[in-house]
Amino acid sequence: MAAARSRKRRLAELTVDEFLASGFDSESESESEGAPEAETQPARGAARSPDGPSGPPSARHDDPHLSSRHKGYASEHKDQLSRLKLRDPEFYKFLQENDQSLLNFSDSDSSEDEGQQPHSLPEMLEEASEEGDEDEDGVSRGLKGKKRDSAPVTLAMVERWKHASKQHLTPRLFHEIVQALRAAVATAQGDQEGVEASKFQVTDSAVFNALVSFCIRDLLGCLQKLLFGKAPKGSSRVQQPSSSPLWGKLRLDVKAYLGSVIQLVACVAETTVAAALLQHVGNSVPYFLTFPRQCRMLLKRMVTLWSTGEETLRVLAFLVLTRVCRHKKDTFLSPVLKQMYITYVRNCKFTSPSALPLIGFMQRTLTELLALDTGAAYQHAFLYIRQLAVHLRNAMTTRRKETYQSVYNWQFVHCLRLWCHVLSTVCPSEALQPLIYPLSQVVIGCIKLVPTARYYPLRMHCVRALTLLSERTGVFIPVLPFILEVFQQVDFNRRPGRMSSKPINFAVVLKLSKVNLQEKAYRDGLLEQLYDLTLEYLHSQAHTIAFPELALPAVLQLKSFLRECKVANYCRQMRQLLEKVQENADHICSRRQKASFGVSSQQAVDAWEKQTREEGTPLTKYYSQWRKLRDREIQLEISGKERLEDLDFPEIKRQKLGDKKDEDRVEFKDLFDLDSDEDDTMDFSERGTPGSSGAQQRAEDEDEDGSSSSGEVSHLEDGGPDAEAGLVPLELWLLAQGPEDELQDLQLSEED
Repeated sequence: MAAARSRKRRLAELTVDEFLASGFDSESESESEGAPEAETQPARGAARSPDGPSGPPSARHDDPHLSSRHKGYASEHKDQLSRLKLRDPEFYKFLQENDQSLLNFSDSDSSEDEGQQPHSLPEMLEEASEEGDEDEDGVSRGLKGKKRDSAPVTLAMVERWKHASKQHLTPRLFHEIVQALRAAVATAQGDQEGVEASKFQVTDSAVFNALVSFCIRDLLGCLQKLLFGKAPKGSSRVQQPSSSPLWGKLRLDVKAYLGSVIQLVACVAETTVAAALLQHVGNSVPYFLTFPRQCRMLLKRMVTLWSTGEETLRVLAFLVLTRVCRHKKDTFLSPVLKQMYITYVRNCKFTSPSALPLIGFMQRTLTELLALDTGAAYQHAFLYIRQLAVHLRNAMTTRRKETYQSVYNWQFVHCLRLWCHVLSTVCPSEALQPLIYPLSQVVIGCIKLVPTARYYPLRMHCVRALTLLSERTGVFIPVLPFILEVFQQVDFNRRPGRMSSKPINFAVVLKLSKVNLQEKAYRDGLLEQLYDLTLEYLHSQAHTIAFPELALPAVLQLKSFLRECKVANYCRQMRQLLEKVQENADHICSRRQKASFGVSSQQAVDAWEKQTREEGTPLTKYYSQWRKLRDREIQLEISGKERLEDLDFPEIKRQKLGDKKDEDRVEFKDLFDLDSDEDDTMDFSERGTPGSSGAQQRAEDEDEDGSSSSGEVSHLEDGGPDAEAGLVPLELWLLAQGPEDELQDLQLSEED
């Protein structure tokens, strides 16, 4: 015992080399511990080597003794190191500072042993991953990248889930339903990796339809009931899902469910199914707002449907966009406006009668979103109007064809009309009021860029945009000179160079060809456009106190046109317009004479104009009736073929001349089935041709008469022996059935 105590006293005085040479076992320990401690000496020496505690991999693989003890080596060594910490804490601290690899033996050994035998996950890890240990996409961490046995989903399972959810939805049941939906979506998308990694497998179309229908119709209500119970009656406030105490358990599953719904929207092609799915998405907006990443994915998909989907899907997608932007203006409104504007410009590159309603829908809906926040609307409007002004400035300075085309295109024109519609709808707005003047200057500059007859349709579009802007905002814009200028530049008395088959639709045209300028349809359509634009602009100013002076240039121009024009139809239209304008001017003059205020009294003038607008003017009443008729005509022009198809006219089938000949030959086959040779028959038909021309002419006038029969029998009427005898076709048929000697009279000589 004394020797042992002396050894312990001298232990602190030993160097490291002396200690390792003598070993660190003590006599106080039992003999049973000697063998394991003796084994630690080679392990300690191996720990100091670069290859780790067990030496190089090749040596360990070749040594059968080490391979036999390899299974519990790491845990045994770890126990020895823990005992060393208790017996000699000073040496353990020394190893921590100078030889950390020895203490981390179990980690390094397990990392090196991966190449020898496959590593199997413990059962605890698998259970934890099934309960919701998932990554951002909802995929289990422990099973990610590993193929697992998938259980097929049946209709009975779906019905059982549906019944259990209506009774009482639990987090575990919701997890199973979400996993089944993820498997169904992966199958629909053709994602083989997702199908293999899923817990369930959906291969039957009936099961897919039942599962998706259950999720769309019933699952959201059951989830709402699980989170909040019964909603209080009369509460219109949207409840946040994150405020529920069960949200922590359901958060990952709800996130995976929303991601599956977005993927399902992208892969569904049937319109009715997509519409039901979008309605479900609209009801799920509070859940999407909880996850910004899923919400951005949803908005991106909704913008795509808003611009390219079917009409019903466009409306539903816009409703989803509106609901999201109303709740999170600061976060999502500005990016959504930018994306929608870019998509609008992209879809306006080409314009046709069928595309005009869709473009108008995008204009109105984008204006509605811009009206949610005038501050954000000003930032976007200022930026994009400035871009239009830069394009116009480049075209005016360079004067090249390429720069002209950057302005004179459908995208530029539709952008001008969009911002005019926005400013006229949001007005009165202090934020957007300063943009009226620069926008009107850009539109006027676009008109003046190439003021030729070929670009009259583009001028009409710009004039309509300025008229709308002036009428809604109350700002005076000199639009009338751009309309009256056309009367002076076009000679309506000139005889057209060619006739056109159909009228020109100025609503879908920006530029006319040189051939169009020579057609009569061009002048007819142009005069109709001038009539419409003049009436629309003067109607917008019909209630103003200065209408007589404002309409004076139009009155003079119309009188000049009526004196010079010799076309009765043109004069009739313009004379009617002139009468209505003069009648309205006389009405305003008579009311002005009764006014008691001065011109400088702005408030009195505004009140007088407001009263005049409410009471109505002759031009306003005429315009309302004309507008109804004009809208009906435009709808008929747009519908076109559909309108004619709906009338269901009876179809008249006329037989061709060749078909009639074939029918006649079949009818009179027995009459001309003679026993003569082929040459005689051909000679007989050729001799009948001199009288066949008149018969063919009669066949065109009378559908029931056969041309070929008339041609083939006409030679009998022209002077044949049978014609002289007055034989009818029935008698000829009887003769044809008689003896051969009686048929000799039918043989025609060469003289006939």
